[in-house]
Amino acid sequence: MVNGLESNIPVDLSETIVAQATPPGRGALSIVRISGPEAHSIARAALDRWPEEARSVAVSNVRDASAMHIDQSVVIRYDAPASFTGEDLVEIITHGGLVVATTVVAALIARGARVALPGEFTRRAVFNGKLDVLQAEAIGDLVDARSRAAQSVALRQLDGGLSRRVLALRDELIGLEALIAYDIDFPEEDDGPIAPARILAAADGIVTALERLLATSRTGELVREGALVVLAGAPNVGKSSLFNALVGEARAIVTDIPGTTRDAIEAVIDTATIPLRLVDTAGIRDALDPVERLGVEVSESYVARASVVLVCADSEETVVHMSRALAGRLTSPVIVVRTKADIAAVTAAELARDGGLFEAAAALAVSAETGDGLGPLLSTIAHVVSEGASQQDVDAPLLTQERHRYAIARALDEVRAFRALWVEGEIPAPVAAVHLRETVRILEDLIGSVDVEDVLDEVFRRFCVGK
Repeated sequence: MVNGLESNIPVDLSETIVAQATPPGRGALSIVRISGPEAHSIARAALDRWPEEARSVAVSNVRDASAMHIDQSVVIRYDAPASFTGEDLVEIITHGGLVVATTVVAALIARGARVALPGEFTRRAVFNGKLDVLQAEAIGDLVDARSRAAQSVALRQLDGGLSRRVLALRDELIGLEALIAYDIDFPEEDDGPIAPARILAAADGIVTALERLLATSRTGELVREGALVVLAGAPNVGKSSLFNALVGEARAIVTDIPGTTRDAIEAVIDTATIPLRLVDTAGIRDALDPVERLGVEVSESYVARASVVLVCADSEETVVHMSRALAGRLTSPVIVVRTKADIAAVTAAELARDGGLFEAAAALAVSAETGDGLGPLLSTIAHVVSEGASQQDVDAPLLTQERHRYAIARALDEVRAFRALWVEGEIPAPVAAVHLRETVRILEDLIGSVDVEDVLDEVFRRFCVGK
């Protein structure tokens, strides 16, 4: 990724761009992409052999501006408009490493191409009608996906699932505008040719649809970022051991010295539904050391933001200690975890008492040493997280970014404002309908149906060069 590189200059489609599309560094292969009106002529000038047909492959030597041989590569040719960008495009698959792809890019720049800006290939695909903005964002989400759920949601968005839902809402709004326009055109009739109740029912239907779509933003956030699952407990009760056992690898230092974990350690556990963002925190206690106190404060902040809190304890005494330490601070579901079941057996009555102290969703006994109870614990966490996601169907279109949520919330406010004015009947219909026109504009901005240069700048500034 290229950090801090962004441009508010509109893309010049008359220019030919080039970039390495794979991360630099040691590896078997790299891919260099070149796209634009001169892509074929520039690439051809650097190659000994040229693919004779579109979507065909040739193995060719690549030469720099002085005709020096710099690599033997596989070349794939794409002809406009049947390419990712909708332009003439060439992909040169080079050997990997730091030098080879860089020299190939330099050879193409020397013949007239320029280095692509972050996301410029995808941006050109949007300008040329190959993708809409929501689909372009889905490509970024797919590249950034840290779980199967995030991958699946991004693929559905790339396939146009969210775009089709937004366009359907836009069409319903335009249909409602048409009803009002027809009503305005016949003012001589007492009730107009369209019954007011029909317009109100149509507005109510759109409000309901927007509310349902907006409600998916919580699930979309969980899928994208992962549900925050915080391990909280007193020092030395086995939080780090449990963290390592759940993650499946040694990510946290495990010792017998209280206060070892001075900061939060995170890992993502992939699940079939919502990924779990597991966080091991510093032991919660009255710390005198300033550094350790900072660690405790970090722990408390994570507890306040958690989707689920795992209250870890190794005895009845530490359970009671945590119930007092976290009193009034817990706003999320709690699962009480007895962490050392291999050392001391825990009865069902003890677990019930532990859960009662926190009004917990569940109380379980596990052993990080033997692995006993880890499977049921993960299943319980997933169940509690799914309930917190309001049972949204992750196979349905989801709002996965703040830009989406903000746009749909604004659209909902506008339709509600129209409905209120229509019910009151004190404002002329053309004035009330302004809210519907604004809603249509918001949805068009969201999907990129109109010229929204600022929106495109915001979307693509986070993209990789070469994508």
